[in-house]
Amino acid sequence: MNNTLKEYEKTISKKHSIGFTPKYEEQFRTNVNETLFVAIAEKTFEKLNWDIVYKDNNSIEAKRKEEGSFSERWTELITAHYKNSTVIVKSTSLGSEIWDVGKNSKRVKLFIYAYQEILKTFSNEALKELEKETEKKNNWEDYIIPETLPQPIPAKTPNINLPVIAGLCLSLFLGFIVAFLSVKGLYFIILFEFLVATAIVFVMKYLIKLSNFTDFSKLQYLLGAMILLTYVSNQYFQYEIILNENNLERIGFWNFLEIRLSQGLIINKINTGWIGWIISWIVQLGLTALFVYLKIVTALTKYIIERVPVEVVDFAYYHFIKEKTEEEVRRELAEKGWSDVRNQDEVFEAIGGFQNAIELNRGK
Repeated sequence: MNNTLKEYEKTISKKHSIGFTPKYEEQFRTNVNETLFVAIAEKTFEKLNWDIVYKDNNSIEAKRKEEGSFSERWTELITAHYKNSTVIVKSTSLGSEIWDVGKNSKRVKLFIYAYQEILKTFSNEALKELEKETEKKNNWEDYIIPETLPQPIPAKTPNINLPVIAGLCLSLFLGFIVAFLSVKGLYFIILFEFLVATAIVFVMKYLIKLSNFTDFSKLQYLLGAMILLTYVSNQYFQYEIILNENNLERIGFWNFLEIRLSQGLIINKINTGWIGWIISWIVQLGLTALFVYLKIVTALTKYIIERVPVEVVDFAYYHFIKEKTEEEVRRELAEKGWSDVRNQDEVFEAIGGFQNAIELNRGK
């Protein structure tokens, strides 16, 4: 961001926003069409050093980041939407604060000022040229169809058996570890759910690669079963450890659970009763499921993208941009050596993976 923009930013009168997700919105009118608006807004974000995360025919989004204590962190998501010569600009906080101290209003007003200043630098002729260049870029008119493409590696037949068997074994192992640490009084809520989720995703991403299984709907069922098995086996292993360490008679696992519920969960010397145990188990399952979902979506998307050369993805996407049908794109791929249906399916999955990556990057 240049000195002129920095100086203007200092003069902005802030308007404070309070809420669970603080935001600020303002609108203004512009005399350019939607194509030119997106093009100039893109230049505006670049001038402000905000990272563009999404754009389409009439809107664009960017994230602003700043240095944190240990690393850079996202602070605001700024969106600009064009409709009938009116632009709606909104800034939304990305942190956990409920009071933005006026930061969102500063981002919105700074964007509007920078946009208008950049627009002033374009003559009518320059705007026409920019519009042509933007349309060419959007329509991939500069794309040169390659004579050859990287040849595919024979696609492995997806096999869910390996993820199922190894995943369930992992769940039992994690259940034992959690049980052992819980009995020793070393269990810390949130931290352990995060560690369990990290372990599950770490192993599953390699199992996905080995099995080439990427059906996310079925993987969700498997992951849900793994999480459930981890915490159910955790209770059973606690039962076994307590009996063995205290040389007690076997009372049966269900009797053990009944006794545990009747005695209640004690937190800071306060007995929360049976409801405390129920809530703690729900929190365990819920937090772990949330952490696993967020991590596995990223890992799966990365694998789907990386297994297909980007040149092949661009080649297929170009033909979709030119409004060819799936069957026509398959024929184009076959002519370049990608004749196996499984390889072609992986190309289409990779295109979807890039779209998912964009949505993940846009996430708040």
